[in-house]
Amino acid sequence: MQWINDNWSFLVVVICAVALMLLYLRKFTALPSGEQLMKVKEWLLWAVIMAERDFGSGTGALKLRYVYDLFLERFPGLASMISFDTFSKLVDEALKKMKHILETNKDIDCYVKGGEG
Repeated sequence: MQWINDNWSFLVVVICAVALMLLYLRKFTALPSGEQLMKVKEWLLWAVIMAERDFGSGTGALKLRYVYDLFLERFPGLASMISFDTFSKLVDEALKKMKHILETNKDIDCYVKGGEG
């Protein structure tokens, strides 16, 4: 009982964090699966752009691992339902979109290459 009295603020923060996580998870799982997949694909596009910016060209395996680690953090429940092969295919789709975006939008291309917009 003394421990609870000494650490009540910590307990409140933990309870709030867990409640927020559960609310987010409930909201996400309530979406139709097609909408969930679209959100994941949008997020993957962002993740591959950030990986390209951080690691540059010629580091494909490192970037894939980086994006997969981010995915595990961001979507832990979904990550257990998607195989790595399926994930790699989704990343390949995101890479195609990224390449198209980099070819057509010079500001984003400059951002990814580390220059000024």
